Amino acid sequence: MPERPMNFLIVQADQLTARALKAYGNAIVKTPNLDTIAENGTVFENSYCNYPLCGPSRASMMSGLLPFEGAFYDNGTEFAATIPSFAHYMRALGYQTCLSGKMHFIGPDQLHGFEERLTTDIYPSDFNWAANWTLDDADTVADRLLAAAGEVNGIKHSGVYERTVQLDYDDEVCFKAVRKIHDYARSDDTRPFCLVASFTHPHDPFAVPREYWDRYDHDAIDMPQIPQLPRDELDAHSRRLFDHIGVEQAAMSPQEVRIARHAYYGAISYVDDQLGKLVAALETAGVAENTAIVFISDHGEALGERGLWFKRSFFDVALRVPMIVSVPGADQQARSARNVSLVDLMPTLVDLADPDNGLATIQARHSGASLVPLIEGRDLERPDVVYCEMAGDGLTAPAVAIIEGPLKYIHCDTDPALLFDRTADPQESVNLSGNLDYAEAEARLSAMVAARWDLAKVRDDVLECQRRRRIVESAHVRGKTPSWDYDIAIPGREQYFRALPVNPSASNYAGDFQVRLRPDTQTPNKRLFP
Repeated sequence: MPERPMNFLIVQADQLTARALKAYGNAIVKTPNLDTIAENGTVFENSYCNYPLCGPSRASMMSGLLPFEGAFYDNGTEFAATIPSFAHYMRALGYQTCLSGKMHFIGPDQLHGFEERLTTDIYPSDFNWAANWTLDDADTVADRLLAAAGEVNGIKHSGVYERTVQLDYDDEVCFKAVRKIHDYARSDDTRPFCLVASFTHPHDPFAVPREYWDRYDHDAIDMPQIPQLPRDELDAHSRRLFDHIGVEQAAMSPQEVRIARHAYYGAISYVDDQLGKLVAALETAGVAENTAIVFISDHGEALGERGLWFKRSFFDVALRVPMIVSVPGADQQARSARNVSLVDLMPTLVDLADPDNGLATIQARHSGASLVPLIEGRDLERPDVVYCEMAGDGLTAPAVAIIEGPLKYIHCDTDPALLFDRTADPQESVNLSGNLDYAEAEARLSAMVAARWDLAKVRDDVLECQRRRRIVESAHVRGKTPSWDYDIAIPGREQYFRALPVNPSASNYAGDFQVRLRPDTQTPNKRLFP
């Protein structure tokens, strides 16, 4: 381990399925920067999000709480300011905490423990994307846009675009994160840092500049391993999702599917390039040797498997995410096959930041466990179990999943159960529920569902939460609408040369004509050559 306090750079992609990366077996996608981090770190082969949707997944990840424990029910559910996040805990341990990019916080608290944010968010912070399970409710706005309704039609427009809003956003995220790394290195504040750089790529729309499209041979782009299935061959939840996102109406051709996958792969390479810039900044700023790097995604992407797209399902394409941890100076396990999930991130960061006493600072309830024992290859005492939850669009009742060893059990009160053995059936194409050979395992997993969740109460809580948000939203659209956006306004005097007591001549030279490190200091900058 490094002698200086360890810094953290957490890089998050959006909607990046683990199976699209070389570290997880993909032979097509080009990610040389991530490959290097994977070679020097620990790859968690079976890592999962706890809710395959942006907002709930990120709130769950930040807090270490399972989604239902934090009332993170859908993409328009508030992340309460009273819930501590990993940023709060890292600050308590003496860290500077900073966010550049997306975190999809819903509600008036747009910091959640971060000392500062370098960008606004790309998505709304209000209740606009709240799910609605009571569409016949008289109070429902008749023309409200349901999140993702008919969205597969957007996939038909995938391809080459030189500029997009998403590209503008992620360019800014990277630029400001790189600058922040250098700011940390030249700051008088000696506290270690925990910096999160969170990108919106490769999230749809799948629109990439020619540079990234041309990195791939179009004919070599692989197609879904399970082609689009007839609607009546899908499980109950997949049928609802099939209808909700408009698969049948979009009627995508094989060529359109290949184009979408090609653009998605290009977007992954774009993220990898941004990762490379961040790592280069760590090196040139002289902090690489004591900075741990964590690479994650909030959820996966179905990418046309079974004809489905996006997330919102418990199939591995949407649920399994990359989680790669590289700790400088550590003797790490190269790979871990244990089932882990994003709720483990918070205790892992705290444990790495303070190996002796850090975990004792987590006094609020949480569902995750530190990954440090797995990183170090020590005795595996933790259960090989992950819990996942959903309560958003495409459902009318809460859905849950338990991943135990190679088995995945999916339960929703409105649907027949699903059971998969992912060792024998990695594509999850054979439902083993009712199979006598798996009867004992199914009974055990079913009992675990009943013991862990009171799904009738969860449904009541979800419906009440939806009703409350509709009331608030309907009031907010009348008169002056409040804004919970996090807007960035940095005075010029804090960035560039102005007359200050430390710099009365407003010069870019210090008193002895050396180049200034910052506009507010006499400290000279470092000359690298000659």
